[in-house]
Amino acid sequence: MINFSIHKDKGIISNEFLNRNITNFHSACKFISELLYKRNSDKKNIHCIFDDLGGTCSTKHATLRKLALENNYYEVKLILGIFKMDAEYTEKIENTLERSNLNYIPEAHNYLKIDEEYFDFTKPDSDYAQFKTKLLIEKEIEYNEICEEKISFHKDFLEKWLAEENIPFTLDEIWNIREQCIKDLQ
Repeated sequence: MINFSIHKDKGIISNEFLNRNITNFHSACKFISELLYKRNSDKKNIHCIFDDLGGTCSTKHATLRKLALENNYYEVKLILGIFKMDAEYTEKIENTLERSNLNYIPEAHNYLKIDEEYFDFTKPDSDYAQFKTKLLIEKEIEYNEICEEKISFHKDFLEKWLAEENIPFTLDEIWNIREQCIKDLQ
């Protein structure tokens, strides 16, 4: 994976890392992965992981994308993937899936793509290989698209999935099941 030095006064994210004596991209990725996994109070604020001392796959990877852009490393891409989240992926959601009579639920996930390699810094033990074979679709997005664009893309995918697979739930119902799965993970 590429590494680069973080330069002073390149932007708010660069300065946040430098204020913590984190001076290169590898160290920033490690710091991000070690932050608590939790929902942020305001994920529209690119600064939120520093305010909340934690974040989700979205806010953590958006921060790393923004850091790369601030330091002119455009090859660090932010990816939005939809994958089959099932009990094999995480046993914590098995009961919710069983109660809903589902084998899996399509879930949105953010990660990085750098020079044709994929990286997941959601948690220290996160690994792209954990969901690579479960990917249904992916696309590149920008750091400021993790709110509306991500949700819109995810809901559009879910609507098509419900229709194509004849799943007997409305979009609102499947979204609530998904929310319960997310709660199960925390």
